[in-house]
Amino acid sequence: MTEVKYVTEQDFQQEVIGAGLPVLVDFTANWCQPCKMIAPIVEQLAGEWAGKVKVVKLDADANPNLMTQYGVMGIPTLMLFKSGEVKERITGFQPKDKLAAKLIPHV
Repeated sequence: MTEVKYVTEQDFQQEVIGAGLPVLVDFTANWCQPCKMIAPIVEQLAGEWAGKVKVVKLDADANPNLMTQYGVMGIPTLMLFKSGEVKERITGFQPKDKLAAKLIPHV
C-alpha cells in the first residue's frame, strides 16, 4: 500500500488548492475508529491512482481552521478537490467500490 502524506493548515494552499492534479483529502483523526477502517482503502486508491490523483490526509484535531472552513462536522470525511474547488464530498465509512464510483467521474 502507498504511504499517504499528511498536510496541515500551513501547506494546504500549496499541496491541495494549488496542485496540478485532483487531490483527495482524507479528514481524519487517530482516535476515530471509522477513520481507521477507511485508511487502508484510501491507501489502496492512492496506489491505484498514482500519477492521476494526489491523495493526502489531514489531522482533524491539529487543523481546526480547515475543518471550520470546509464545514467538516464528522469524520472520516473525504473531499476531492480539482482546480482548487471541492468536486465531491463523502462523509462516513464507505466500501471501496462506492467511494471509487463517486470519485472516478471527477478524475
